[in-house]
Amino acid sequence: MGASEAALQIFSGVIPRAVCSNPHSNNFDSTFSFKSQVKFVKKRILRNRHSSKCSSRLLRGIETGFGGKTRCSRRLLYSCRCQQAESAGGTTPEGGNGSWFVDSTETLHPINSIPNGSSALEFQDDQFAKQETKSSISSGTNGAVGDSFHKISIESIEDEAWDLLRESIVYYCGSPIGTIAARDPTSSNLLNYDQVFIRDFIPSGIAFLLKGEYDIVRNFILHTLQLQSWEKTMDCHSPGQGLMPASFKVRTVPLDGDDSATEEVLDPDFGEAAIGRVAPVDSGLWWIILLRAYGKCSGDSSVQERIDVQTGIKMILKLCLADGFDMFPTLLVTDGPCMIDRRMGIHGHPLEIQALFYSALLCAREMLTPEDGSADLIRALNNRLVALSFHIREYYWVDLRKLNEIYRYKTEEYSYDAVNKFNIYPDQIPSWLVEWMPDKGGYLIGNLQPAHMDFRFFSLGNLWSVVSSLTTTSQSHAILDLIESKWGDLVADMPFKICYPALEGQEWQIITGSDPKNTPWSYHNAGSWPTLLWQLTVACIKMNRPEIAARAIEIAERRLAKDKWPEYYDTRKGRFIGKQARLYQTWSIAGYLVSKLLLAEPSKAKMLTTEEDSDLVNAFSCMISASPKRKRGQKSSNPTYIV
Repeated sequence: MGASEAALQIFSGVIPRAVCSNPHSNNFDSTFSFKSQVKFVKKRILRNRHSSKCSSRLLRGIETGFGGKTRCSRRLLYSCRCQQAESAGGTTPEGGNGSWFVDSTETLHPINSIPNGSSALEFQDDQFAKQETKSSISSGTNGAVGDSFHKISIESIEDEAWDLLRESIVYYCGSPIGTIAARDPTSSNLLNYDQVFIRDFIPSGIAFLLKGEYDIVRNFILHTLQLQSWEKTMDCHSPGQGLMPASFKVRTVPLDGDDSATEEVLDPDFGEAAIGRVAPVDSGLWWIILLRAYGKCSGDSSVQERIDVQTGIKMILKLCLADGFDMFPTLLVTDGPCMIDRRMGIHGHPLEIQALFYSALLCAREMLTPEDGSADLIRALNNRLVALSFHIREYYWVDLRKLNEIYRYKTEEYSYDAVNKFNIYPDQIPSWLVEWMPDKGGYLIGNLQPAHMDFRFFSLGNLWSVVSSLTTTSQSHAILDLIESKWGDLVADMPFKICYPALEGQEWQIITGSDPKNTPWSYHNAGSWPTLLWQLTVACIKMNRPEIAARAIEIAERRLAKDKWPEYYDTRKGRFIGKQARLYQTWSIAGYLVSKLLLAEPSKAKMLTTEEDSDLVNAFSCMISASPKRKRGQKSSNPTYIV
């Protein structure tokens, strides 16, 4: 790589906000109804007959902030000028990107293979009615007919899901760049559901990867990387440069100096506009996980080897591995930094963040190119992996035996060899857990801080701990055992509970601040979220127990399409569509599709899973055999954590 090319890549990785001008194009607007969206796509098809050639130029205006950090004014942008080329054509499905509506012969294809809106739902209702009628016939030819109708019904659900997923695609400079959060035609209050969320796009991206449609994922990875170093300020304070946005929106604005032309700009939100103004800790971690999945699935390692991508990985790692006041190897965060993005009492060291952190560290170590400048970072990464995994496995794990051990804890122990290191009071064990914990099975608690254990079961944290091998093999099987044992609580009528149990009464008032959206058994407060199907499926496949996921998917298939793909479900058993749930929620659709695709080809799950590191196992043995007592002295060069 020449010096000029390398310099260009470095600049492209740290220059913020990308802009694409196109006087002939309209921005994708998720507020359109299904009818107007079809008209829009027809216009898009005609425009996409011409490919776009983008030439990039850097605008002046880069300024240096405090501490020598490079910043860029919101009004001085990285510009991408799109010039219409005369050559026509598109990419066929066989070419690896076969969903962008135009084939090599310029034959137009409709987006949908079945009707949209109410007619589609009537079609589904009809199929389900036929299925239920035929299933009552238990023998002979009629039984075979019932099975046939059931198969047709399932196939029609999958077809509808793919149509809806492709309709949610957002375009930037004529290229697919992500999927919006929801396309609910019944809702007039969009909030930020018309934006592309980093965490929400993950199942969409994986679905496209499994279909061999790599371009949209590649575009998403590179364009969100450009936003990483954009100036992020709230009340005159700027967070670290490695922070990834929670979401972004493609906006169409007038082109400077030409009122008759427009340009498309990427407008990110780093939490400064979000409800509660919480920075998204999980966005950068999910970005690294998706980057690795893209390389493994597509076989294209050139993206992760780019200088700007390598720089982006290092910036995220440096932000996460930065020294602080905390004595624990877990990441310390505020409330609402992840999928649970409202006040739910998860501030401190929530399991979901730790599981994603561990997974991202393993993925980053696998992708970082060896060079002199990376040696210290890789050393710090390895040290953190050892301390983090030991800490989670040892102190977050509870089963019946461990619960009885906590019940007998002595308190106020002051010594290096204390058993109750975090001074947990046995009275903290909630009464519901004593009866709920099965004889066979266990799980990782939701949070651990001095004198505090959050005993709630948080699904994403536990499932991703299995996927990333943060838990041991026996612990991973025990988590799945618990899910099977408590199926009526965690799955019931719709998979999967985001957490269990719900905060109720005075506890709900104090912890959530009487949040009207997080009422008991709703939304983040123990609501049922269909998107969690794909994490469940990956975990079950990894542990060679896919029948658990298949059973959950079968339950979801009975209602998802008929209920118009809701964001979440309410009540203890998940019987009601959520009172504020958006319909046609993209990650509910994508989560279902990923689950079906992975069950059909279980080997593909390896792009998301990581195996237990033998070096970590050896390090655990050393930790367990070492004496907890230590001598005081000068600080060593290596960071130390309470493990």
